[in-house]
Amino acid sequence: MTAKTAGFVGLGLMGFPMAANLLGNGWEVTAWNRSAEALAELEKLGGNRSESVAGLRDQPVIIFMLPDLSYILDAAAPLLESWRSDAPLPGTTIIIMSSVSPAAVQEFGRTVHSASGGNAVVVDAPVSGGTKGAQDGTLAIMVGAAEEDFQRSLPVLQSMGATVRRMGNLGAGSLAKACNQLIVGTTTAALAEAAELAERSGMDVETLFEVLSGGLAGSRVLEIVGPRLAAKDYAPTGPAKFMHKDLKFVLESAEAAGAAVPMAAAGVELYRELIDQGLGDQDLAVVRQAIANLSDSSVSPLNYVRKQP
Repeated sequence: MTAKTAGFVGLGLMGFPMAANLLGNGWEVTAWNRSAEALAELEKLGGNRSESVAGLRDQPVIIFMLPDLSYILDAAAPLLESWRSDAPLPGTTIIIMSSVSPAAVQEFGRTVHSASGGNAVVVDAPVSGGTKGAQDGTLAIMVGAAEEDFQRSLPVLQSMGATVRRMGNLGAGSLAKACNQLIVGTTTAALAEAAELAERSGMDVETLFEVLSGGLAGSRVLEIVGPRLAAKDYAPTGPAKFMHKDLKFVLESAEAAGAAVPMAAAGVELYRELIDQGLGDQDLAVVRQAIANLSDSSVSPLNYVRKQP
């Protein structure tokens, strides 16, 4: 990837600052986004717009940052159709930076290989660090790719993240992200439970979290999400509903590997309940409100179990 040119699809809460960091690091970025406002803002920073995803067909690397693989499949369909008619240059790389199913992204890789006449590859490179990490360019990026494809993608990934690691072949990045979400999702839920228990028992939550941060319970999740939990600040930095999706990827991967994941199973139930309560578009910290609502319901907190379809 000698020319520092890239296509970018998806300029949302995470995608826009990631694309902006590419521009800031000397990349020429041509982007497509469903809404025009974000494209106009990127143009002010020196970016270019494409009228379609298929218009990015000759970019050496095309980055997708959309909510899930279903959105990516829809967006990429005209691109792949273009490649079926006229194959791209060898080494063309699609980088999936969304949180997606490890198995499904491997299937997408096979589809891209076929559509491009074997000239294009897929790299999965989901991120952790939230909107602040995206803005600061300090994301942790977990990569699934063959070694050659990883090395070719490394310059563009290092322009968006501080920690970039190859975890294995295609799909391994998404599995690593699923493990990350298992820890983040269940830890946030545990902190939310602790906050509700403490407050309902007459304890100050901020004081509790302050003392917990100095002991073994201290963590980056407590440091970043703890203040929002204590303040009941649920303004979205990323919709909570996506945690349900991500934890289902944990269950999918665990079934394939023959691993028991009881915490992930409980998390899937809790975040499904959060969505059912209509809280899914708010910040991940809103899991505290979901727990508060359960506490006020006729469901016994000691007996809350749901079986998901």
